[in-house]
Amino acid sequence: MTSEFQPPYVSLPALGASLKAAGFALLSAADVATWLSASPADLRALHQGWDALPPDAYLKDGGRYRSRRHSCFMVDGAQVRQVPHRAHWQPLEYNALHGGMQRWFEPMATDTVALPVWSRLLQRLGEAASALRGPQPWYTEAHVFRIDTTDGIGRPTPEGAHRDGVDLVAVFMVQRHGIKGGESRVFEANGPAGQRFTLREPWSLLLLDDSRVIHESTPIQPMDGEALGWRDTLVVTCRRGGFQGD
Repeated sequence: MTSEFQPPYVSLPALGASLKAAGFALLSAADVATWLSASPADLRALHQGWDALPPDAYLKDGGRYRSRRHSCFMVDGAQVRQVPHRAHWQPLEYNALHGGMQRWFEPMATDTVALPVWSRLLQRLGEAASALRGPQPWYTEAHVFRIDTTDGIGRPTPEGAHRDGVDLVAVFMVQRHGIKGGESRVFEANGPAGQRFTLREPWSLLLLDDSRVIHESTPIQPMDGEALGWRDTLVVTCRRGGFQGD
């Protein structure tokens, strides 16, 4: 039986230094709540945005296991504004499976975007990106994902280990329900070293310096072969200079 590796969480004061030193950093759910000044009620309200996600119509493997929404924002210090809805686009260099195509996903729910905790979340990620690259406006994409076991197996990263072509990637583990698997793996982009761990705490967080590391998550399977399981995540990327595809 494969051992499950625990996330190597860092303390909130050590977040910036750890991200710079290792190229990634993990925060526990408790520290994320402190970081976002978020109550349990705030986070429950935010999670409601995962209800009734539209299916991903662009999966080239023919799967039915992924549902999602996507919206884009500009984050400049304390200022957060949603930009007109646009396609998600990545070059083949970063996504060999789904790159090179405009993918028009349904936008995030208006009620979710209007929550004060949502603006605080984007502000904090902008601060983390500025600490890494220097203060500047951040072109920010938010992806609300549910991976489920409709097909018997769900693939969080069907493209495999990859970079996203941005500056900062944030992966929030929002909820796991009735599944096994879903191990996160982070590797040096230009070396052999890596880490593997399983995020289980709702609203725990993995931050990645996209220039230095590649990442993936292993497939999920149902704990009970007769019951549907799922893995809810929020992935937010911050990029300097413009959105990909501009």
